[in-house]
Amino acid sequence: MTSQAAHHDGEPGIRHVRRARVALAVVFCAHGCVTGSFATRVPWIQDHTGIGAGQLGLALAFPALGSLLAMPLAGTVAHRLGSRAALRVLLSAWTLSLALPSLAPNLYTLCAALFVYGASSGMSDVVMNGIGVETENRLGRSIMSGLHGMWSGGALLGSAFGALAANLGAGAPLHHELAAAVLTAVGLLACGGVLDVRSAPEAQAPPRFALPPRAALLIGLVGFCAVFGEGASLDWSAVYLRDVLSTSAGLAAASTTAFSLTMAVTRIAGDRLVDRFGPVRTVRAGGVFATAGGALVVLAPRPEIAMGGFALLGVGVAIVVPLAFAAAGRSGSNPNQAIAGVATITYTSGLVAPSVIGGVAHASSLQAAFGLVTLLAAGLLAGAGVLRPRPRAGGDRLGGGGADGANPAAGTAGTDGAPANGPRPGRTGHAGP
Repeated sequence: MTSQAAHHDGEPGIRHVRRARVALAVVFCAHGCVTGSFATRVPWIQDHTGIGAGQLGLALAFPALGSLLAMPLAGTVAHRLGSRAALRVLLSAWTLSLALPSLAPNLYTLCAALFVYGASSGMSDVVMNGIGVETENRLGRSIMSGLHGMWSGGALLGSAFGALAANLGAGAPLHHELAAAVLTAVGLLACGGVLDVRSAPEAQAPPRFALPPRAALLIGLVGFCAVFGEGASLDWSAVYLRDVLSTSAGLAAASTTAFSLTMAVTRIAGDRLVDRFGPVRTVRAGGVFATAGGALVVLAPRPEIAMGGFALLGVGVAIVVPLAFAAAGRSGSNPNQAIAGVATITYTSGLVAPSVIGGVAHASSLQAAFGLVTLLAAGLLAGAGVLRPRPRAGGDRLGGGGADGANPAAGTAGTDGAPANGPRPGRTGHAGP
């Protein structure tokens, strides 16, 4: 999406870009709703297919596998169709794929359905984050954390409706078919309002599969540290309180809720922090919170202290991935390729974290396993500098506000007919909401 398109209607005003941001927030929320809707019905799907826990674990690896293999293709789709049309197609594929897993009669068809589910998720994820980076550039202030906060809110909303459907005794196929229809309609409407980033006629198509640029690899490693802590906390926090601190099942489950809520709230509030302090200082502060939280978990003598540690971990890692996507989108000439590279690394982290924690716990203890989480959280302090906005050709600097470049400046891809590196409306520092 590094290009310019034909200029049709004149450069869109700042109000248009703000409306586009709202539309994109709805897209992120709809994307998250699919995840929440699916997660609540996994027990029903397991019973329906008649598979055991080991086979279910195998099947649940296929969404990540589909995402990892398909995400590098997102740049090619966006190059050929333009980002808005690509998002319409890929987001619709993602919302409609929600209906597939609950229709699977056995393990093999379930694995195939989850592969498609994961592939459409990863590709739409890359494109919508690329549009998010461009929208942030046009507004001249941070919005990526809030967009990811909307995703978290959507996941909570989807899980709430899923729990309601399960309590009412509705079968997963009916629930997921209705949810897929509603979310597809909402997604299509919202996609019509997002910014449209198109490649210049002379621009070469990105390679179908290519390693991300070196800068994106370093950014991805920072995201890896954060997502490792996220995956470990989501999957193991309740087990930790139950097995290490001998707490009740209800209080153990509350630790996972505390982690999820602090992540969502921090993401929604994160853009103001990024605008004020810049991405590097914000991530370093997050590293302090996450490291302190991990240390509290490891050393906690009582469940309440461990719960506070998991809550601090949620605060510390919440903003890192949105900022990593934003930095990747500005790290080279092909934002989609860079974002896909960072997404691949972070998805890999989320895939391996639960099993690594289990392996370390088996070989030593859960305290030792979360000692590893704490060590990686400290890596956010060391690696935050790679998120610093880089100067661009012509002297423009992306992310020129705040203490270390919090606000993006001009010099990004052409959007809705706007020329690349041309003036942008509303670029006056901290624009209003």
